[in-house]
This record gives sequence, C-alpha cells and structure tokens, in this order.
Amino acid sequence: MLSTAPKPHTNITARRGRLLQRCAAVSIFCAITATLVPSAHAASRLNGVDVFAQLTQHIKRQADTDKQAFAVASQCMTWFYNQLRHKPAPPAVQNIAWNGRSPRAAAESSGEDTGDCRTKYPGGIDAVRTDFQRTQAFLSLSLTFYEFALVGDGDDNSTYSARELHDILVALNLAAEPSLGTDAHLRSLTSQFDALHETRGMEALMNGMGKLYDQGYRVTTADKAHLNRVME
Repeated sequence: MLSTAPKPHTNITARRGRLLQRCAAVSIFCAITATLVPSAHAASRLNGVDVFAQLTQHIKRQADTDKQAFAVASQCMTWFYNQLRHKPAPPAVQNIAWNGRSPRAAAESSGEDTGDCRTKYPGGIDAVRTDFQRTQAFLSLSLTFYEFALVGDGDDNSTYSARELHDILVALNLAAEPSLGTDAHLRSLTSQFDALHETRGMEALMNGMGKLYDQGYRVTTADKAHLNRVME
C-alpha cells in the first residue's frame, strides 16, 4: 500500500509558497499604508495647500506696499526738512543770478518732486512727519510678522510640519485642531496678520514670537538671509 504522507520536498514547497504569500500581503499593506498616512513634514501641504508659501507670499505683498509708502514719506520728509534749512535767497540776488529759469522752478527741479510732496502733504512738515511714523510702523509690523513665519519653520525647509503649524497657531492664540484642515489654518493666519497690521499690534505679535522662543525656535542664519532679501 502506498503511503499518503506528503513527501519532504512537497512540504518545503508548500511552506515556501505560504511564506511568499505573507510577504506579498505585507508589501501590499505597507504600500497602502504609505499612501493613506502622509508624512508629518507634508502636513501643511495636504489638499494642495502649502501654508508656509501662501502665508509668506501674503505677508510679502503687504510688505512691498508698505515699503513703497514708507519710501514716499521718507523722501518727502527729507525734502521738507531741506526747505527749512535752505531758505530762498532775497529777490534781488535771484534776479542777478537768473539763468533762464525762475528760482522757484530751479529749486523744485532738484531732488525729489516737490510738487508731489506738496500735494501729498498739504499740512507740510507736521503732516509728513506723522505719515513717516505711521508708514514706518506698518512696515515694521509686516517685516516682524514675516520673521515670525520664518522662525516657525524650525528646520528651514520652507514648509511647516504638523508640529510647526500647531506651534505657530497656538503662539497667536488661534485654533490649532488638525480636524479644521489646512485651508482653515491658512485663513486664520492671514486674517490674523491683516488684523494685527491694521491695528499695528506689535505687542501681540511679539508675545507670539516669545511663545515660539519658549518652544525652542530661534532666528537662524537662513532666516536672516531670507528676511534680508524681502527687505531689499
């Protein structure tokens, strides 16, 4: 009677087949898991939303506007001060030194366009001084918030990890629950910037910066280089 027990090589083949099936199953599971569980470093790019890029672009647009306004105020304040230091000469001297242009036209053609400054600041030196301080405060707020956004990117990879995004939201007293989604987080950050800019809320912003420092964040060499490019 022939034995019905499986031959040794048959058992080895069967075990090898089951092992290969398990390995294949594990590989498929890992592949599926990798697609379903995003990297923490890509947390701020879920659903196509790059919070770091869009936040810094939003701030930079305002900073560029602030720089232009500050430059105008600065130039006009310089011109008004020059007018106080260099008063026009007596009429007789003006007539003797006449060179084909009226003395007033000659004075106004030098340096900044004085007609624009007079139009922009009919209140004179006091008005331009007030606007200089105002535009300087706006620009300072924009650049400081930009620095805040850079500091929050702790590893300087131009994106926010889940932890970094959470930390900058908490630092500004904003809701940080992941369930809200990155779209909502981005809107919260840009709206907070707009609100602080409008009110020149430097104290609240510096409190937020202090909270980041308490978490171990610092201004890095890369942050300084990035900020210098924005300030140019």
